[in-house]
Amino acid sequence: MDLTRYIDGYCERLNPGFWDEPINALTNLAFVIAAFVVWQRHRLQRDWIISLLCAVLALIGVGSFLFHTTAQVWAAIADVLPILAFILVYIFAINLRVVEVRPIFALLGAALFIPFAAVLLPVFQMVPGLGSSASYGPVPLLILIYAFYLRRAQPRLSREFTIGAGILILSITFRSLDLPLCASVPHGTHFMWHILNAIMLGWMVNAYARQMQRPVG
Repeated sequence: MDLTRYIDGYCERLNPGFWDEPINALTNLAFVIAAFVVWQRHRLQRDWIISLLCAVLALIGVGSFLFHTTAQVWAAIADVLPILAFILVYIFAINLRVVEVRPIFALLGAALFIPFAAVLLPVFQMVPGLGSSASYGPVPLLILIYAFYLRRAQPRLSREFTIGAGILILSITFRSLDLPLCASVPHGTHFMWHILNAIMLGWMVNAYARQMQRPVG
């Protein structure tokens, strides 16, 4: 694998220069801001999972920034790995602290996301217009599955999960429209994927953190 191979997959990029995707690059600050805001809000809970999720959320912004500036294979890997890490940590956290299964089963449930996504990928690839965004399709579906499962035991968290899934679906829509709308929207729509994703991931961490709060007696 050529880790330095040039990748041009977005409307905004016209040349291989470092700042040839300025909007896509700079909007990754939204991830760092979201991570800081959520961590600042919940830091007194001293919950290592909240801190880890906020750290990974910030890393998503760093990885995506590297990809939208260097536009090379190694940076694409740095872009994707923090996203996968966030998903796995979040599933583990919900399984362990909300569904309240044993740690080994919480880990197993998180690991099962990979075959879950792999099996569903061909299905989402058949959705017209979804394109490369098909790989993200299983994520809002899984969130909605958890929302349905928790609807009676944890109705507030279930509603927050449903809202989070809705934001992510809107985000995926903007990601999918980037190239099709390139002729009419010269800078593309991918930057909205960053902004909405940052909002959605911050929302999901906040939902988990609120769930972990205990009334002060």
